[in-house]
Amino acid sequence: MFFFFAGGLENQVRQVVKSGVGRCINCNSRADLVEYDKVLKLFFVPVWRWPGKDNLLYCQDCKFLFPQSYSLPSPPPSSGGSALPEALRCRYCDRDVAAEFAFCPYCGTQL
Repeated sequence: MFFFFAGGLENQVRQVVKSGVGRCINCNSRADLVEYDKVLKLFFVPVWRWPGKDNLLYCQDCKFLFPQSYSLPSPPPSSGGSALPEALRCRYCDRDVAAEFAFCPYCGTQL
């Protein structure tokens, strides 16, 4: 007897609690604190939905959900000295960007 099961368990974001709370551990972009639901899908159709226990952080760029305890610390504020000027740093993901770019090569934000 052969049994084929198409579906599974997946986490889906329900609502954003607070925006820009941490940094993504996958791509280092801003991450939002969200409430989420666990969803059981059978043949790719949601069958059962129940709320997750704790709030998670969610990255809009790479669509990654992870616990707050794994969040990266915010980068230190740039202060004179050897730090690059603000024009050479992306406002969104706070990474160093070469002066010839009009868009951030990491997150796609216009500079």
